Amino acid sequence: MTVKVGLIGAGRMGGALAYHLAFSVETAVFTAIADPNIEAAQSLAKKCGVTDTYSDYHEMLTRDDLDAVVIVTPTNTHVELIKAAAAAGKHIFTEKPLALTLAACDEAITAVETAGVKMMVGFMRHFDPAYRAAKQKIDAGAIGNPVMFKSIGRDPWRTSLEYAKRENSGGLIADMAAHDFDLARWLMGSEVERVHSEGGCLVFPELGDVGDIDNAVVNLKFANGAVGNVDVSRNAIYGYDIRTEVIGSEGSLMIGTLQQTSTLLLTRNQVCHDTIPGFMARFAGAYAAEIRDFVQAIEDNRETAVTGQDARAATAIGIAATRSLDEARPVLLSEIE
Repeated sequence: MTVKVGLIGAGRMGGALAYHLAFSVETAVFTAIADPNIEAAQSLAKKCGVTDTYSDYHEMLTRDDLDAVVIVTPTNTHVELIKAAAAAGKHIFTEKPLALTLAACDEAITAVETAGVKMMVGFMRHFDPAYRAAKQKIDAGAIGNPVMFKSIGRDPWRTSLEYAKRENSGGLIADMAAHDFDLARWLMGSEVERVHSEGGCLVFPELGDVGDIDNAVVNLKFANGAVGNVDVSRNAIYGYDIRTEVIGSEGSLMIGTLQQTSTLLLTRNQVCHDTIPGFMARFAGAYAAEIRDFVQAIEDNRETAVTGQDARAATAIGIAATRSLDEARPVLLSEIE
């Protein structure tokens, strides 16, 4: 079986997933690209050997020979695109987050369920070898019962002020910590029931002008009694820093490293190594693997590895954690449902 796939969104992230569609997934036929910037779509199509481009994604969705679409557009457009793709009978891969509100998440999930198509959301860390190995060890009982979750997500740069606006990205906590909230549920095997956030605009005061912050910590309480902590930052000047630890009753798992290569420089005065420059370098293999798994789920007619409900749960934690920051108090997840 071959799955014919179209891409909506020809920006930086769209370009990365386009590459994997074109060259990493043997059973995918990369058929078309849609983007309002037709020049960007045409440029990307040329690089990937795609013949058909569209400035209007609706036109692409009318194609009978298209099985699925990959949506890589601004967060606040996801639901509109998902509903249109589902109505057209196309299976859907969408970048995270699913949406910025629970009502919008529910709209997307309902549209997919009504149409009877599959949807996968791009939480690519599920497909990173280190995180997959950790999950397998946890499930096998290697560290006993997980009791504490600790996760770090730090970017080496400040995002654009336009993107930082909550109406566009959800803000630092909802946007950057979404991966960590998803990991928390996945690795700990329990839902988050309460959050308590602290944060501030400590390095980039201009972020405060658009209602965002640059550093935050979020404490988590799980339904099974376990506890956790997530810290996110926009000023990790030393490199892209993604690390996670799961502490269990019989041991601990540490996932991730600052070091990109295994080269150490040793001199009279120092021992030093390189660091990971960004998310593309750290998770290139995971992005390829998630697209491959999405196509495989269509071929096998099985549920996708990361569902709309998984994405909704991560959004719910982000909303609660942002409310906790705004109101300076712990927030129960039940308050926002």
